[in-house]
Amino acid sequence: MTKDVLINISGLQIDVNEMENNDEPIETISTGNYFFKNGKHYLLFEEVSEGVPGVTKTQIKIKGEDSLEVLKRGVSNAHMIFDTKRKNRSYYETPYGQLNLGIFTRNIKIDEKEDNINIKVEYALDVNYEPLAECTIRINVKPKGSKEFSIYEQMKF
Repeated sequence: MTKDVLINISGLQIDVNEMENNDEPIETISTGNYFFKNGKHYLLFEEVSEGVPGVTKTQIKIKGEDSLEVLKRGVSNAHMIFDTKRKNRSYYETPYGQLNLGIFTRNIKIDEKEDNINIKVEYALDVNYEPLAECTIRINVKPKGSKEFSIYEQMKF
């Protein structure tokens, strides 16, 4: 995989208090950097929040088939650990206040090819110790300049 990449992240949250799922996934595409070091994949990119000045620098570290970390610094700050072996607690600082998050990772799937990485993370999320949502995040990483780039076309698992 090249250093310069396109990173497509799609997320879906289903409110645990809603009977029907009418939610649409939220999808973002960013340019970023990729590298592989000490058996771990790293993605580095910047996020811009609508209506909020400034950027958040994000690092995603893929530690293996059962663990992934997201580190955010800037407008929003967080260190979220997705680990299928245990529930993790974290704080998520936003311009509007701080949230206490509980992340219970149910499943992590990684499909790695020479010029493409697909990741799917399924987890339960609680905020301030109250169940909030069942969530799915899909991440697709391709070299910059790739012609086909859609999270749904690339990820069939």
